Amino acid sequence: MGSRCYSFIGAILVGILMFHGFAHAEKAPAIAYYDYIIIGGGTSGCPLAATLSQNASVLVLERGGSPYGNPNITNIENFSNTLSDTSPTSPTQQFTSEDGVYNARARVLGGGTALNAGFYSHASTRYVKEAGWDETLVNKSYEWVEKLVVFKPPKVEYQVAVRDSLLEVGVLPYNGFTYDHLNGTKIGGTIFDKKGHRHTAADLLEYADPRKITVYLHATVYKIFFRYNNGTERPQAYGVVFKDASGVFHKAYLTKNSNSMNEIILSAGAIGSPQLLMLSGIGPGDHLQAHGIKVVLDQPLVGQGMADNPLNILTIPLQSQLKCLWFKLRASLGLVTILKQSVD
Repeated sequence: MGSRCYSFIGAILVGILMFHGFAHAEKAPAIAYYDYIIIGGGTSGCPLAATLSQNASVLVLERGGSPYGNPNITNIENFSNTLSDTSPTSPTQQFTSEDGVYNARARVLGGGTALNAGFYSHASTRYVKEAGWDETLVNKSYEWVEKLVVFKPPKVEYQVAVRDSLLEVGVLPYNGFTYDHLNGTKIGGTIFDKKGHRHTAADLLEYADPRKITVYLHATVYKIFFRYNNGTERPQAYGVVFKDASGVFHKAYLTKNSNSMNEIILSAGAIGSPQLLMLSGIGPGDHLQAHGIKVVLDQPLVGQGMADNPLNILTIPLQSQLKCLWFKLRASLGLVTILKQSVD
């Protein structure tokens, strides 16, 4: 009886340690305090929250829902369905830019890793150096990410043909399978496992301390609060206001007199981050004033110079009896991506 009891307690403890729970924003209190507030639970926000929660209280605010239980996200055969989902609760928010370019942005915990083709590769050593990062720490970070969400893809005939074609036209050398950013042709990693199940950045929340992390879904941040402390020249962020799915507003502030470094971290993507900065009063002064926004800091570069990678898609109509082949072709795009990398 005693051994059974210990086994039961052990199972509970394991469950707690591996739990990466989250709640809808309606359950949030009107006002709360945290050491860190992360806006955006995407590709960067999730692993960052898991890391910070080891030593501090962390709040993650994600405007989208959960990626779990949605077969359009989790199953590779439904890969294209996610991008074509136009429902109000879709993990994809479609839009068209002012110059007429059709695009989509993530609206789900896990961010772009819940929508993309699942290719995984390290950053180039040049990028790491220019960013001023510690290369040793970067490599250690890769290890714990790859342990949970990255896999070696299987080889299929379609991708072998692509590989051979690249080599034939001179995209050399052939580097085989590697996560490293190298010139030439290579086979990189994938976030789809052998069963075709997608593993998003949200999975990395398993590393978080469940006692110190809070994740709210459908929490749309409307504004970051700024103030000047002790005669500082630049404003400092100290809180946020967000709205839940029922339209109720909540406020979250940085913990007062905390021993840790308090920060509000904006990780809302290439579009959401500058948008929220401008809504909070940081951006081109004339533009903000034209929209009735009080200028906190005139920063003319915020929201400017947006660019995206070019993309060409080849669509091949197939008869219904070739459905299995189409699934294999579509799966191969995510599982085995062989690419020509830019010069390092």
